[in-house]
Amino acid sequence: MSDQNAQADQAQNPNAPVFNMQRVYLKDLSLEMPNAPNIFLEQEGPKVEVAINVGGQALADTVYESTITVTVTTRIGEKVLYLVEATQGGIFEISNVPAEQLDPLMGIVCPTMLYPYLRANIADAITRTSLPPLHLAEVNFQALFEQRMAQAAQEASTPAAGGRDSGLILPPGVTRQ
Repeated sequence: MSDQNAQADQAQNPNAPVFNMQRVYLKDLSLEMPNAPNIFLEQEGPKVEVAINVGGQALADTVYESTITVTVTTRIGEKVLYLVEATQGGIFEISNVPAEQLDPLMGIVCPTMLYPYLRANIADAITRTSLPPLHLAEVNFQALFEQRMAQAAQEASTPAAGGRDSGLILPPGVTRQ
C-alpha cells in the first residue's frame, strides 16, 4: 500500500524527493581460521578487533550502491582465532534530493539500513565455525560520518595532505561544497 501511495505522490509531484531501497545483498564474505584446530585448545579468552568502512558509488542517474565492509579479527594471545571480512551492499533509488544531502544519505542513512543485515551475516558465519556467535555492537553512522568529514576537512586544510576523499562517489555534475 505504501508503494502505491509513493507512486501516487510522485505522479502528482514529479519533483518530490525519492529515496527507496531496491535490493540488499551480501557482496563478499571471507572467513579464515588459520590456527584451527590447535587454537581450540587454548584456555585464554579471545580479544576482538573490529574495523568498519563505508563506501558508495553512483550506478546510474538515480541509482546508487552503498556498501559497508567489516573486518573482525579475533586473537588468543598472538594467534588468530578467526578473521572474518564481509561486505554488505544495497541498491538505492535516490532522486530529486539536493546535492548537499546526498553525502549524508549515502554515508549515514544507507549504512544504517544495511548494518542489521551485515550483523546477522557475521554472526551466522561465525556460528558455522562451531564457535559462539559474535554480535557486533550498534554503530552510530552519523557520528562516524561527521568524524570522517571533520578529518577530511582538516586534511584538506593542511597543505601537505593533498585532501583526502570521503570515499563517496557523486554522480557526474555534482560537486562537494
